[in-house]
Amino acid sequence: MSIDETIPYPGIEDTLSADRFGTYLAWAGGDRNKAVALYTLNALLSESLNLPLHMLEVALRNRIHLVMSTVHEETWFDMPEHRLNPVQADMIAGARKDLTDHGKDDTPARIVAALTFGFWTAMLGKEYEDLWQKTLKDIAKREDGKGLRRKDFTRSLSSIRTLRNRLAHHETVLYWNLRKHYANIIQMTSWLSPVAADWCRAYCRFESLYPVEGMDLHSDKPEKTELA
Repeated sequence: MSIDETIPYPGIEDTLSADRFGTYLAWAGGDRNKAVALYTLNALLSESLNLPLHMLEVALRNRIHLVMSTVHEETWFDMPEHRLNPVQADMIAGARKDLTDHGKDDTPARIVAALTFGFWTAMLGKEYEDLWQKTLKDIAKREDGKGLRRKDFTRSLSSIRTLRNRLAHHETVLYWNLRKHYANIIQMTSWLSPVAADWCRAYCRFESLYPVEGMDLHSDKPEKTELA
């Protein structure tokens, strides 16, 4: 998809902050219309990435819950041995409070749905290596049927969670290596659920939006041009 750089959208920079628009203006070499086009591209790519991120998060939490419930019980997350990361107890308490505040019963399914992405990525932290070897390894497998290491997930999950948070706060992501992160999201989703990955490929617009030639961002702010 190409973005028309001739449509000026007069005054849009007044809605954006000078600092925010200034980043795009620097990347555009002072070309104001090109800066608007870059801002538009950032917004569209952000929108497109939310779809596969949505599926990755849902697949990860549901696979972990299914496997852990099969081996233990539905309330496995209340067991001390499954709260090895200190912040997880607070996350579970927060999920329960949110449900109570909304007049809902804190059933296991509702707690699982209310827990944040941070909780599920924490379940793959190094403190859970033993649990991975015994149980969590069953959440996913490679395309050839072979098993995976915990690190096969964690090497990408941290940066993907950061990307997810940036998207949630409508921040700039053009200087990230989005093509690499998109590929990692799809790869991990395919390990968890091949059909979910197929759904992402069918409906995600990222590939049609991301410039074939990649990003060419010029700036006097070097930190903004480094690829994450």
